[in-house]
Amino acid sequence: MRRLLTVLAAGVPLAAAVYLPTASAESQDGSASTPFVCSAPSVKAPAGTRVEAVTAVSQTGGTITGTGVLGGTVSGVPAYCEVTVTLTHPGAGDHAKVRTWLPVSGWNGRFQGLGGAAYLAGDNGVALGTAVKNGYAAVSTDAGVGDALDTSWALNSEGRVNTALLKNFASRSQHEGAVVGKEVVDGVYGKGPAYSYFTGCSTGGRQGYMEAQRYPDDYDGILADAPAVNWDEFEVATLWPQVVMNYEKTYPSRCEFDAFTNAAVKACDSLDGVKDGLVDDPSRCDFEPRRLIGTKVVCEGKELTITAADATVVGKIWDGPRTASGEKLWSGVPIGADLTALAGLTPPASDGSVTGAPFPVPAAWVKLWVAKDPALDLSKITYDRFAQLFKQSQAEYDKVIGTDDPDLSGFRKSGGKLLSWHGQADQYIPTQGTVKYRERVEREMGGAKRVDDFYRLFLAPGTNHCGLNGADGSADGLAALTAWVEHGKAPRTLPATLINASQQKVTRDLCSYPQVSRYKGHGDLALASSFRCVSLSRR
Repeated sequence: MRRLLTVLAAGVPLAAAVYLPTASAESQDGSASTPFVCSAPSVKAPAGTRVEAVTAVSQTGGTITGTGVLGGTVSGVPAYCEVTVTLTHPGAGDHAKVRTWLPVSGWNGRFQGLGGAAYLAGDNGVALGTAVKNGYAAVSTDAGVGDALDTSWALNSEGRVNTALLKNFASRSQHEGAVVGKEVVDGVYGKGPAYSYFTGCSTGGRQGYMEAQRYPDDYDGILADAPAVNWDEFEVATLWPQVVMNYEKTYPSRCEFDAFTNAAVKACDSLDGVKDGLVDDPSRCDFEPRRLIGTKVVCEGKELTITAADATVVGKIWDGPRTASGEKLWSGVPIGADLTALAGLTPPASDGSVTGAPFPVPAAWVKLWVAKDPALDLSKITYDRFAQLFKQSQAEYDKVIGTDDPDLSGFRKSGGKLLSWHGQADQYIPTQGTVKYRERVEREMGGAKRVDDFYRLFLAPGTNHCGLNGADGSADGLAALTAWVEHGKAPRTLPATLINASQQKVTRDLCSYPQVSRYKGHGDLALASSFRCVSLSRR
């Protein structure tokens, strides 16, 4: 996944990219009860929808190239049958395509639903191909909306929010995709899946939590990572770094931001008892940015001196959004995360001046869904105006797309399992939002031990957004989830490869929250065997 975020370097930033779980669990007996024929099955419309079309196309497989700005490829995909079902909600004028890919041979008996990225509701083809390659029948829905940065559907011709498409994107299309996809599997193979899983990160992670909250019978297991829950809050909160820079009229360069990040990581590295290049819990790091005032840094051959204004900007970004009177609204960018992801700048003008370049996802949310004004000048937002927009987003959209209902009793009753990991250095979605949601679930449902029976969260030190999906780190969450669902083996730890501050690969067994990893006092710091999980009192 992280390799696809290189589009950021090309000037096309995204909240997340195609999600590629490794799916290394052993195969189930997926042999079909009828001979395989790639033809359009009969599909019953899910409640509230009408089926507009059903098509089936035999595909040879090979190398799949992802569509849209995410791109990406997956090779070695076996032959598969692609069934596309187009749904509409009568009166809404929408047309949501549900694509189900079914391997011609070697089906492992499992079904996998796939989440999206940014404003993309589903997969662009790469994760579908990966799932088929791993023996899964897989489904993805476009929810009737567009690509990852396409927000042309937000407002209708009258300038009002397109509530039907927002509802599709927020909740109902993933559910309808699950219903249709399993129906297609049964129609083509002659029997339904033995187990059904959902996988997603970022927007896909949020969709997984929405499934658990509202449609608890859709999936046996949900792998929902770096989840974009609390959408109505954090999506506005991630515009805060731009508001701060504009209001303070100070725009630190990348190397100045990096100087603050590196200094903080160095100062707080040993808070967990060992200096290993990883900050175990950034929320406990109290590094004071003002300590760097007067420090000189070299940026592209030019020496710069860090100012008090620079320190003020960084301090406010780390602290997170507040009202003008000091009321805390949301968590800030975690210490250790890349500050430039949300505090982006334009290229220097001829006179060397720069201005803020907002991250497209929160910029679109604030302009279109909250303010309903595509021409809104984000650079003019004051602290008071920001607080007003934040609270307006909460009031209007919490029940629509907040995805923060702590009552998971239906999911627990259904026997479902929910597994999540979240990077402690997530530059796009503040990790503390996920932690706070988990704590609310504990309060709602009888404490940590009872919640652990069906929902486990793992925090990854030093890891960026969806950063355990590729070159920047790795973890096989789907294997852990299938072992939990199919064999009752609840994961006490999640083995992972992390990248420390020196850009070295180290292995760690991520601990099930609220436990944390601590050095045993002996052994190689690069090896997971030198650490153990312990319980600490919460602040």
